[in-house]
Amino acid sequence: MTADDYRRMALGLDGAIEAEHMGHPDFRVGGKLFASLQQGLRTASVMLSPEDQADFIAAAPDAFMPESGAWGRAGWTRIQLAVADDETVGEALTLAWRRRIALTEEQKHRKTPARASRVKPATKKAAKKR
Repeated sequence: MTADDYRRMALGLDGAIEAEHMGHPDFRVGGKLFASLQQGLRTASVMLSPEDQADFIAAAPDAFMPESGAWGRAGWTRIQLAVADDETVGEALTLAWRRRIALTEEQKHRKTPARASRVKPATKKAAKKR
């Protein structure tokens, strides 16, 4: 698999666009990152769940590994493109794209709408005037 193959697959997902993050290409849906190309375009990264990450690493440990630190513990997974096969990478990209969409929707629903008006609690002074 090459960086061009990876890019083509990522951009083939509905609504995916290419942008740049910290000097390397990344792929976003709804403005949010779900995948990237790194290290001179020899490796890539996808945002998986920790469970999906473990499955990919178990199935192809030479191609998949967790990213370093907290990113890796959160599910971000590095792909060695030269040893990865198209079908498995396509599956990982699709899962990352779906996860990003689901997380974005979840975040939208968690936001509480602004209150139209706020009633101030009665103070002792206001209560005495009544």
